[in-house]
Amino acid sequence: MAGLNLEVFKFGMYVMFPIGIMFYFGTNLDERFSVPDFWPTAEQSNKVPFEREEIKAELDRLRARRLYLRDRRLAAEAAQPKQNQNQQDES
Repeated sequence: MAGLNLEVFKFGMYVMFPIGIMFYFGTNLDERFSVPDFWPTAEQSNKVPFEREEIKAELDRLRARRLYLRDRRLAAEAAQPKQNQNQQDES
């Protein structure tokens, strides 16, 4: 009869284990697994421009930013050889 009790126990585990896991992880999910402020708000999200004027303004803003960063990079590259030359002169 020990074999029958073992089979009943194994069957109970096979049935109750998934149910227990689903009960533990499936209830009260919002309180247990939520991260506050995970998703950005509407103000923090990107707003896709649809109107012609909005698109032109966005392109102008991106162009100005690109040119500003290019000018900074070129200025840094122009200053770099001078620094290298000063270091070689000191040596």
